[in-house]
Amino acid sequence: MPRETGRKVIAQNKRARHDYHVEDTFEAGLVLQGTEVKSLREGRASLVDGYASIDGNEAWLLNVHIPEYSQGTWTNHAARRKRKLLLHRKEIEKLAAKTKEGGLTIVPLTLYFKDGRAKVEIAVARGKKDWDKRQALAEQQAKREMARALRQRNR
Repeated sequence: MPRETGRKVIAQNKRARHDYHVEDTFEAGLVLQGTEVKSLREGRASLVDGYASIDGNEAWLLNVHIPEYSQGTWTNHAARRKRKLLLHRKEIEKLAAKTKEGGLTIVPLTLYFKDGRAKVEIAVARGKKDWDKRQALAEQQAKREMARALRQRNR
């Protein structure tokens, strides 16, 4: 029986949903060193510049910042090292096929513990243009204003 149950979010990449159109999401395990897990349990990580790539038959998570463990010794990990993603072969093949299409990339959305195991939610995404971002912000503001007006009217 696992020590923890449920889902505990460590880090989210809020910019990813702003900068990309998310087409498909996958849940992947991570191959981590001991000090990385301890640092994650302290809730310290950043997905801002992170991305994933397919190298042969393996998936790798790059540029994700997990700071060194404060109580660690010489066995501490490198903060931005290359980390292996644990996915089924068919999922890796699907990701590889989609990223061969032009304009698609793999970005991490959320880093979390699920039943005591570190997981990352990755997405196949297409980059947004500046006008797409402005349009999305305008739509969000319009929805907020409509909801606010409805609340005011129902009082």
